[in-house]
Amino acid sequence: MTLRAAVLGHPISHSKSPALHRAAYALLGVDIAYSAIDVTEADLPDFMRQVRGEVRAEGSWRGLSVTMPLKSAMVAEVDEVRGVAGALGVVNTVAFESDGGSTRLVAYNTDVAGIVNALRHAGAAAAPTAVVLGGGGTAAAAIAALKELGAASAEVFVRDVSRASEARAASAAVGLPVQVLPLDGAAAAVATADVVISTFPPRAADGLAAEIAAGLAAASGHPGVLLDVAYDPWPSRIAAAWQEAGGTVVPGLEMLIYQAVEQVRHFTGLGEALPAGVIDVMCDAVGAPRRVF
Repeated sequence: MTLRAAVLGHPISHSKSPALHRAAYALLGVDIAYSAIDVTEADLPDFMRQVRGEVRAEGSWRGLSVTMPLKSAMVAEVDEVRGVAGALGVVNTVAFESDGGSTRLVAYNTDVAGIVNALRHAGAAAAPTAVVLGGGGTAAAAIAALKELGAASAEVFVRDVSRASEARAASAAVGLPVQVLPLDGAAAAVATADVVISTFPPRAADGLAAEIAAGLAAASGHPGVLLDVAYDPWPSRIAAAWQEAGGTVVPGLEMLIYQAVEQVRHFTGLGEALPAGVIDVMCDAVGAPRRVF
C-alpha cells in the first residue's frame, strides 16, 4: 500500500515541500506519496474530517506539513500537541502515530528547529541581540528559536501593534521578553541587531528595503545575520540590501530544509536514525548548497 503525506495551505502551488520530501523518501526507499493540497482555514475542519475517515478506512496517512494560514487553526484538529508547539499554540507538522491499534494525530512545531539550525549554521552570535519582523505564527516560532539561541529579549516590529497576539503569546510561553513596536521604527533597529528574522510573506516587506538599506548605510560596522523566511522570489529586496551592506543572509529555503528534515523523522518513524545523506538529496532537489545537520 502506498502511504500518503501532504503539505496543506493557501495558496500552496509555490511550495517546495513536495520536492524536499519526495527526494528524502526516494533515498530512504520509503513508499510515501507526498502532494500539495490547497486548503483554506474555512475548509480545514471538513478536510480533516475526511482525513480521519480515510485513516479509519485504510490507514494510509503518515503526515501533514502545515503552512499559512493554517498553523494556529490546526491545533483544534489534532488529538495531541507536543513540545514547543503546545506552548506556542502554533503547529506546522502533524504525524499519524499508532496507539494501541488506533491512530492518533499528533502535532509538532519543527519551524523552531529549522530557524535554530539555519542561524547556527550561518554563525549567528550566541545570546544575540534580536529583531523579528512580523507578529504571526512564524514570528512565534522565531521567538521560541531566539530563546533557544540564548537571546535575552527581542524587538518585534509589526504593521499593527494591536494584532500581534501570536508573538505576545509566544513571548509569555517561552519566557523571552519582547517589545512589540510599529514597523516604521524597524530600519534603525535592524542595523544594530546581531540577528534579524523577517517572517513576512514574499514581497510583503519590499517596501521596507529602501529604509533598511539607508539604516545599514548609516550604521557603523557590518550588519549581523538576516534570516528571511521568504524564498520565492529570491533574493528578496531586503536580502539584496543586506548583502550589499556586507551582512550575512540566510534564505528561507535553508530554514525550510532544516524543518523538513525534522518532519521526515516524524513521518517515517526513523527519528534520530535518519541517515545524514537525506539532507544532501533534499538540498539537491531545490538547488540549495549542501548542509550538515
